[in-house]
Amino acid sequence: VQLQACGGGLVQPGGSLRLSCSASGLTFSSYAVGWFRQASGKEREFVAGFRRGSYYTNSVKGRFTISRDNAQNTVYLQMSSLKPEDTAIYYCAVAPSSIILSSMYRPTEYHYWGQGTQVTVSS
Repeated sequence: VQLQACGGGLVQPGGSLRLSCSASGLTFSSYAVGWFRQASGKEREFVAGFRRGSYYTNSVKGRFTISRDNAQNTVYLQMSSLKPEDTAIYYCAVAPSSIILSSMYRPTEYHYWGQGTQVTVSS
């Protein structure tokens, strides 16, 4: 199983980016999917997830949108109105579809991880 995240880069505050996560060896529609991020010196934190619906951490609600393209077996994270505090390495990960909602925020519940893509928000 391999997850490949891409789409990161340098963007000015208020700008947008779309991250993509493609998979080989598994089908996203059979799993719960999460996006996490880790800023320098901080713990990895949940950003957004998709199980039967989409879920977001409070700091990105209304700005980020997670979506899934089953035909392309790809998951996206559309990020808008980016802020400097969004700067981090972003990771996609998958967990069993049986994961309970309250556990989706825990990195330890996810079995496979992508390599991460750097997002830097700076003027």
